[in-house]
Amino acid sequence: QVQLVESGGGLVQAGGSLRLSCVVSGRTVSTYAMGWFRQAPGKEREFVAGISRSGADTSYGGSVKGRFTISRDNAKNTVNLQMNSLKPEDTAVYYCAADSAGYLRSRPNYWGQGTQVTVSS
Repeated sequence: QVQLVESGGGLVQAGGSLRLSCVVSGRTVSTYAMGWFRQAPGKEREFVAGISRSGADTSYGGSVKGRFTISRDNAKNTVNLQMNSLKPEDTAVYYCAADSAGYLRSRPNYWGQGTQVTVSS
């Protein structure tokens, strides 16, 4: 059974940066396409960023493109999300996700418990 544990969330002022990390245990992370999703209060969960199993391919949601960067270190079983130029509208619970399908689907197999990111104006 794969487990995902996020860390790195917190409170930051607008324009600041945060780095989220997701540690994968139970299976080798290179088995999975990985990604980050977020959910703000009263809104549906939305796609933030995805990365292929090798790390060669990445994709981003339109609202974060150019500000966020996803990366992975398969040797350390971790996936990271570097978030720069944060805006109040980035406030949400951020979830790490893993998908055994070989690509990141809209509803991946596995989810972390989430980490809160709050951006103050």
